Amino acid sequence: MVDLLPLVGDPPPERSDAVRNRELLLRAAHALVARCGVEAVTTDAVATEAGVGKGTVFRRFGSREGLMTAVLDDSEKAWQAAVISGEPPLGPGAPPWDRLVALGRSRLETTLLNADLIRAAGGFGRRSGPAHLFTVLHVRHLLRELGVTGDLPMLATALLAPLEVPLLDPDLRRADFPVDRVLESWTDLARRIVRE
Repeated sequence: MVDLLPLVGDPPPERSDAVRNRELLLRAAHALVARCGVEAVTTDAVATEAGVGKGTVFRRFGSREGLMTAVLDDSEKAWQAAVISGEPPLGPGAPPWDRLVALGRSRLETTLLNADLIRAAGGFGRRSGPAHLFTVLHVRHLLRELGVTGDLPMLATALLAPLEVPLLDPDLRRADFPVDRVLESWTDLARRIVRE
């Protein structure tokens, strides 16, 4: 095997102990989030759970917010995998309208499940740029398959906005959060854009 020189701008390869520490910290953070909730997770607690020094948390993630972003990104990667290659209707193999409706339902469910984590990851209660971009591009693709014309980037963004924490936030903490009502309204909005 030939070792290639790194490209300009490529991050340097990680040392094996750095990779191991990153994995230890992420597992510890996931375990603490599951056990105690996002608000109770501190950098001290994660370092203790992982068996490393607090400085290691900051070297690997920069801050608590950076750590929470990495934990959230794990969830986003799993969701993206389901969209790319999972079972229909969220994954390939279903008609584009069915996939779009499934995406709306799934996106709302993941937002509700990860709302505290999304807030803790910063970014005004939004997912990371790459995670949001993936979702916008996929919705644009589905809209194109459905024959929608016009400003597809703006239509995709408008369609996704009601499923994000900033717009849902006032109601998220209610025990009787109207999931069905939000989904019905979102599907109505999608139908109007698609003219289904």
